[in-house]
This record gives sequence, structure tokens and C-alpha cells, in this order.
Amino acid sequence: MLSLGIDPGTASLGYGLVREYGDGSLSCVHYGVIRTKADTPMPRRLKHIHDELAGLLERYRPDRAAVEDLFFARNVTTALTVAQARGVVLLSLENAGLPIAEYKPNAIKQAITGYGGADKTQVQEMVRLLLALERRPRPDDAADALAVAIADLHSYRLASVTTV
Repeated sequence: MLSLGIDPGTASLGYGLVREYGDGSLSCVHYGVIRTKADTPMPRRLKHIHDELAGLLERYRPDRAAVEDLFFARNVTTALTVAQARGVVLLSLENAGLPIAEYKPNAIKQAITGYGGADKTQVQEMVRLLLALERRPRPDDAADALAVAIADLHSYRLASVTTV
């Protein structure tokens, strides 16, 4: 099972592809970020995100996808632009016919570290350990996206077991 995890953003959108094998082991297939420039008009930035994501979907053909839910307590302007990027992501994934899951940040932290209040460093270190990587994935947006994919695979496996 191959899951594509997405950490949405307009300046830097993280993505991570993680494969789970029959024995429950995980491997990192690919990760990175889709970047857009702040001085580019928003419609063009959103199109760039769509086009790059469509290329990833075509190249890797994941079985499912997961997107981190928005959580912004302070900056409404940032929340609105991230919501626009998130909408483009959800539409792209839906157009690709993928099952889509959405997870809140504390649920992702819980799935990765066992603690919903874990900090970024703890989550990144667990991602490194779970994927047997030599070093923590960088940049942070890509590491977060890998965490989303791992959380999705864990959740999917648990849901499959409980419905049998």
C-alpha cells in the first residue's frame, strides 16, 4: 500500500510517499516540497501546485492519500491562503480517484509518537526511525508530510482489522 501524505501550504507544500508492506514495515519512497513565490499571483501559484501534484500522482500512482487538516489560532490571512492550497490538493486527489483521509495535527502526532502534544523534533525523529532513514527528513514541510502518510497507513491498517 502506497500513501501520499500532504502538508498543505502555498509557499511550501510538503509531500511524502510511504509504502507499507504486508509485514507492517514501512519505507520512504519519495518526499519533497512544491514551492511557489510570494510575488506570483495566487491563481498562478495554485495552478503550479496543481500541476506539480498531478505530475507526482502520475509518476508514483499512490493507492491512497492523506491531507493534514488546518489548524491556525492566530493568522487568518495565512489560514485563508493555506485553505486555498488545500482545496486545490483535495480537488487534485479527488480527480485522480484516490481515497482521501484528513487528519488533525494532534492525531498525526499521536499516531507517530504516541503523544498528541509532541513537538516537531520528536515527530521528525520518529519519522526517521519508522522509515529507517539516516537523518531526519528536511525541510520540515516534507517531514510533516511523511508523518501524515505514516499516520494514514496506520489508521487504514487499524480500520481494515476492525472491519474484518
